[in-house]
Amino acid sequence: MLETAEKSLDPKDWTAFRTQAHKMLDDMLDYTESLNSREVWQPMPENVQAHLRESLTEKTLAQAHAEFMQNILPYAVGNTHPRFMGWVHGGGTPVGMVAEMLAAGLNANLGGRNQAPVEIERQVMRWVRDLFGFPDTASGLFVTGTSMANLIGCLCARTKASSLASSSPRHPSKGGEDLTAYTSTAAHISVSQVLDISGVGTSTLQKIPVNSDYEIDVLALEQAIISDKQAGKTPFLVVATVGTVDVGAIDDLQKIAELCERENVWFHVDGAFGALAMLAPEIAPRLAGIERADSMAFDFHKWLQVPYDAGFVLVRDGEIHQKTFTSPAAYLQRQERGLSANSPWACDLGLDLSRGFRALKTWFTLSVYGNEKLGNVIAHTCELARYLKQKIEVTPELELLAPVALNIVCFRYVCTDANRINTEIVIALQESGIAAPSSTTLNGNVAIRAAIVNHRTTENDIDILVTAVLKLGNALTIFTT
Repeated sequence: MLETAEKSLDPKDWTAFRTQAHKMLDDMLDYTESLNSREVWQPMPENVQAHLRESLTEKTLAQAHAEFMQNILPYAVGNTHPRFMGWVHGGGTPVGMVAEMLAAGLNANLGGRNQAPVEIERQVMRWVRDLFGFPDTASGLFVTGTSMANLIGCLCARTKASSLASSSPRHPSKGGEDLTAYTSTAAHISVSQVLDISGVGTSTLQKIPVNSDYEIDVLALEQAIISDKQAGKTPFLVVATVGTVDVGAIDDLQKIAELCERENVWFHVDGAFGALAMLAPEIAPRLAGIERADSMAFDFHKWLQVPYDAGFVLVRDGEIHQKTFTSPAAYLQRQERGLSANSPWACDLGLDLSRGFRALKTWFTLSVYGNEKLGNVIAHTCELARYLKQKIEVTPELELLAPVALNIVCFRYVCTDANRINTEIVIALQESGIAAPSSTTLNGNVAIRAAIVNHRTTENDIDILVTAVLKLGNALTIFTT
């Protein structure tokens, strides 16, 4: 017994451990409470980088915590801060943080089996299934993020397309070379990546041009599908976007759904952050048609503020979903009773057998805050985007570079050599710690891109951003003349 106790990783002194654990939790709550007084981001000093590259040394819990507070916490990307606007990263919540702690303590593997955590994931699936108007036959799965969810949607589309051509949906009889897929030029990079990973190939992807609002040109999409059919190809997948990465545009889902139904093509929606606008009654009507999708991908860790990571995929036809991934194995044999009951398992619906309890922090977030409050947070970030748009429109030194569809605003400081100056403004803002937007390029123009996602952001934070842009732009143009 003594030998077993010596090898255990549990604390020898639980009282001392509890004291240290309480301090660690308090420090993170203090950090969250004081975000406004902190810099958004700061680069790691060379001595910190050097220290983080050292070989492993054993530490006490207190020593490891002290190192975290000194060398890790101050140098994160900063997306919890209200003036982090660089990319569509959620800000997290204290509720999600403590829920993650509970999940870690339980240490459940949600690959399958007969356990309550699996039922929590299924419950969340039913909640979002109903939110998006999917039928009872739909299935869903927590994944790392929308990139993985897009892959699952693509693989399900391939299963449907190949079901008549081969007895094995994983190996179409023609090798998949006749399949064609479609998305817009504004779509996320993962759409190309998943076609490559799935074996279909990126060469089969047609990128359809967008209109002046950065939405996919549905007429051009239709012409491409018809042309490919006439050439003997098999259009099998259309990926629409709800909230494009550059400007937050929403493709016309109704028209795309009608086209896909007419042409018998799988309709997948990449709704990484935009899909959850369904929670905001004033925005939800703009997503009409999403309920007609064959599959959709989105992230709880963006607009819903769930801590990373918590992506999700919904598939209308649960039978196709399961057919795509089920791989019988003796050690995964199912039973009617006992731990091996409760089929289908999550490993029948995706690539992972080892899976964390992502559902718990999402379940807590939805349960504690509720759909109405979360919808209000989403709507408020869009209101802030419109507020920023209005400030840009009345400020002669600033120029709006794209329509503001949701919560992303692309603009620039007007000057000579604008691309170089605006690139420098973004970097200077980040390094100052005042605010952290990102940059993108639209029609050859470098844009300052403000993605307003954090529930902590206020109009005052927008004012601070604009003031800093004007100050830096003026200083940079004076310096270079």
